[in-house]
Amino acid sequence: MKNNSIFKLTFWKGVALLMLVIGGYSIFLRYTKGLGAVTNLSDQFSWGLWIGFDILCGVGLAAGGFTLCAIVYIFNIKRFKPIIRPTILTAFLGYLLVIFALLIDLGRPWAIWHALVMWNPHSVMFEVAWCVMLYTTVLFFEFSPIILEKFKLYKLLKVIKAITIPLVVAGVILSTLHQSSLGSLYLIVPAKMHPLWYSSWLPVYFFLSAVSVGCAMIIFESYLSAKAFNRQLEFSLVKDIGRWIVVALGAYSVLKFMDLLHEGKLKLLLESSEETYLFWLEVIVGIFIPIILLIVRKIRENRIGLFASAAFVIGGFLLNRMNVSITSIQTFSDYYYFPSFYEIATTLFIVTVGIIVFNLIVKNFKVFEEVPVHENKFKYIVIDGREALKEN
Repeated sequence: MKNNSIFKLTFWKGVALLMLVIGGYSIFLRYTKGLGAVTNLSDQFSWGLWIGFDILCGVGLAAGGFTLCAIVYIFNIKRFKPIIRPTILTAFLGYLLVIFALLIDLGRPWAIWHALVMWNPHSVMFEVAWCVMLYTTVLFFEFSPIILEKFKLYKLLKVIKAITIPLVVAGVILSTLHQSSLGSLYLIVPAKMHPLWYSSWLPVYFFLSAVSVGCAMIIFESYLSAKAFNRQLEFSLVKDIGRWIVVALGAYSVLKFMDLLHEGKLKLLLESSEETYLFWLEVIVGIFIPIILLIVRKIRENRIGLFASAAFVIGGFLLNRMNVSITSIQTFSDYYYFPSFYEIATTLFIVTVGIIVFNLIVKNFKVFEEVPVHENKFKYIVIDGREALKEN
């Protein structure tokens, strides 16, 4: 008898269905009645949730793809190869959803192709547009072996494998360019940003934070996938990624506070204002807490502890991007922006679509690979009713 469990309505399927219906209606209104009918944007505040979260956060959360590809193929650390496919899938879906979100946010989405033929090499947006398009193409080719294996197209698979290294190199270069250039977008508005977030180092901050959150997303996705698909967590691999997060966050925080010191902005950290509180929330959640957690070996080598650390990094990253794109700009704006119900519904629609598509691909294609026996350095044992790790 055919398994009809996919049609069985559960709580989470009901939530997903609700998000799709409400979000779909919001998108319908956006295209039929315009941005003014569904958003709280204005001429004074034209970049809101859809740019701050859907674009800036979405691109950063997909950074695990180029990070892990560089580790495996450029630095030749092959033992991480078993987790590279789900990471590439996450990155590929992330970029496709970012492009979809951009089509919703653009005032004239039908003109998006203009960047292909109407070149403006002096524009940071032009560079970002081309890098995103090219890197999405690279991600498609990096993801394609999963499809080619499924349909037994071995000749094409051989071609893709032969050009893997050039693809990875191109992907790393393109990602480095546009991850940093997203920060460069804000360099032209120094008088419109709160000084706690404006810095000439913004491109470097955006890149380093993308690397740290990309590593965190590898841990986050691996843990949730293991739970959702009843798989063994590749803990011997993902636990080492926690160390890299500490290095990336450490470099990011040192540069950030040295810059504040050099620019004479440390006194702003003692002011009683909404901006100061949000800045400290971002730093505590996204830097201090995960670094403290990850430098403690017992926490780093515990599944829940490692997952919680990754969640804090992701939370801090989201706060940072929202602060840069909304909080810092709103400081000197006469218009107070808060996303409308339809804006929030559209964002939840995009996130829900990503989860559903990821689930469908995992169930129909060979996304997960088995971790080689020699990589399983740890096993789980129970001591006094508690789960612990023991080296084999």
